Amino acid sequence: MCSIIGITGRKLSREEVSAHFQETASRGPDKMRLEEAGPGWLGFQRLSIMDLSCGGMQPFHAGGDSLVCNGEIYGFRDLRERLSGEFHFVSESDCEVILPLYHKYGFAAFSMLGSEFALLIYDSALDSFVAARDPIGIRPLYYGYDAAGEIAFASEPKVLVGLCDAIRPFPPGHYWAGGAFHPYISLTGAEPAVSGGLDEVCRGIRSRLIRSVEARLDADAPLGFLLSGGLDSSLVCAISAKLLGRKIRTFAIGMDTDPIDLKYAREAADFIGSEHTEFHMTRQEVLDALPEVIRILGTWDITTIRASLGMYLCCRKIHETTDIRVLMTGEISDELFGYKYTDFAPDAESFQQESVKRIRELHMYDVLRADRCISVNSMEGRVPFGDTDFVRYVLSIDPAMKMNTYGMGKYLLRHAFEDDKLLPEDILWRQKAAFSDAVGHSMVDDLKEYAEARYTDEDFLRGAAKYDYARPFSKESLLYRDIFETYYPGQAEMITDFWMPNREWEGCDVDDPSARVLTNYGESGR
Repeated sequence: MCSIIGITGRKLSREEVSAHFQETASRGPDKMRLEEAGPGWLGFQRLSIMDLSCGGMQPFHAGGDSLVCNGEIYGFRDLRERLSGEFHFVSESDCEVILPLYHKYGFAAFSMLGSEFALLIYDSALDSFVAARDPIGIRPLYYGYDAAGEIAFASEPKVLVGLCDAIRPFPPGHYWAGGAFHPYISLTGAEPAVSGGLDEVCRGIRSRLIRSVEARLDADAPLGFLLSGGLDSSLVCAISAKLLGRKIRTFAIGMDTDPIDLKYAREAADFIGSEHTEFHMTRQEVLDALPEVIRILGTWDITTIRASLGMYLCCRKIHETTDIRVLMTGEISDELFGYKYTDFAPDAESFQQESVKRIRELHMYDVLRADRCISVNSMEGRVPFGDTDFVRYVLSIDPAMKMNTYGMGKYLLRHAFEDDKLLPEDILWRQKAAFSDAVGHSMVDDLKEYAEARYTDEDFLRGAAKYDYARPFSKESLLYRDIFETYYPGQAEMITDFWMPNREWEGCDVDDPSARVLTNYGESGR
């Protein structure tokens, strides 16, 4: 996954910067380099994915400028071909094209880099730093100011704890230059514009998702697939297996007592002919992992933490038992096509507004979860549903077509692949179950019971009152907040709010984020 750091001044010594940077060593276990860059520091920790030779090590240098990037530039071969007459390349790394693009196009280069990157550049002509992040925030980047007033950037907030007073996420779709943030792209600002009937729209969805998956299969390191048995991950796996024309390696996890999704994951794996591995987790494993999961996430949000426990333990087991270095995942489909709770949207405009809001905030929730659970286990996550072209297209579809008026959520996505016969019918048309529930309803129940045993009613009232920002509203949320504060004291504002259904909609004024509490849960998770 790789990790980057940049500090605009050198009040801190190399040893002090290195000590902070070591907090993310698992993101880039292969090699670390920390260099002076103009008036400050640039550092890189490498997980070798593209060009496994030493030539792919960063920082890259050109014309006195330096670059570090945690990212995958999926169209880099075409970009490299376009630039080859003007620039000399010394590696097969995808990220080496960034500095030549920057030299040729300036800040406009960032809109050419695609869907998954966070980068820092020392620009020698400006004698200053430039930073940029992808449109959704799939790759992480945080910033803050140190005691000397210098700005520091890092891939994860834990690097900046003790260095910066206030740590904040770098806004997706922006670059930082000249001491200010500037938007360079918007995926969510345009009015819906895709025209055509249902079948034409679905053909657009199909072609773009296949193209996105195909781009993300490009890796020089071993590739694996998370397969929950739900629609999104099953589609990614099935498309990949067909494109590659060989067995892929799929992985699933569930509770040892009541796994819901394992049987569906196994059915999907058998259908596409993958080499499938099942893992089981126990109540004690979940509780033991809880503090570490909150530490790696840097969040107090209930939904994110619940959903991360299974994903973290699955990725840990993959790391311990295989040579996998790249994992394909199914995140971001829900935000585009709808959750169980968006069935309650009162009208198409409300559905669209909710989808846009979720995409804008995604870097603090599901995208954060996927990044940390995978990267802490020294692997790279790739997110086909987060492809810039795909997201822009789906957000431009008339929201009335995306609303669940078909008796089945995500109908457009399902119908788009109906004729391909890539999956069994009962997988393609299966009702959605939230990941935190789908690993086993007992996991969430175990967490609630554990929190209930930790706090009396008086303890909860007293503990919740300590926090003015995003005040805990249950014993479980207080437990998570208390653990969060031990690792990130005073940094709660890194997260905007609890991820919850839209309480303003009838049927969604609930006190728990699980879809299980909604009246339309029905057959989901069975």
